[in-house]
Amino acid sequence: AALAAGVASPAIANIGKANFRSIALDNLHTGEKATIDYWVEGTYLPDALHSVNHILRDYRNGEVHAIEPHLLDLVYLLQKRVESSAVVQVISGYRSPATNAAMHEHIAGDAAHSQHMKGQAMDIRLADIPLDRLHNAALAMQAGGVGFYPSLDFVHVDVGRVRRWGG
Repeated sequence: AALAAGVASPAIANIGKANFRSIALDNLHTGEKATIDYWVEGTYLPDALHSVNHILRDYRNGEVHAIEPHLLDLVYLLQKRVESSAVVQVISGYRSPATNAAMHEHIAGDAAHSQHMKGQAMDIRLADIPLDRLHNAALAMQAGGVGFYPSLDFVHVDVGRVRRWGG
């Protein structure tokens, strides 16, 4: 509800007073890589957000959806928290309802109403940070949902309600 009203979680609201926020993404399924300055002097940049939406599209069917800007802030802050200089490796960003339904049907534990379908979740890893450290840092932020998938080598982060699973 806080996000719907345009209010970030406390962890994200205290992101700092930098003049810009930049995120480097590597979509592991499409091979697309980009470094995007998405926030400058208090404003999210529409063209930058459009680029993020494209990179984080449903790679299975090409469907593009708006990515919640606070998700970018969460990943930006998480990366700062663990002092990573690596590109954010994205396993999954947006998932269309059709893709999510197929995954829910075939993968035990996959959420029927995933935050991925709202553009509010990413499955990520950072090459220079151990997965368990990334997971623990995400949990400590208390900024949304955190799933731990060590056998698949990623951490799920979202800007939904605070919750945890996996391990």
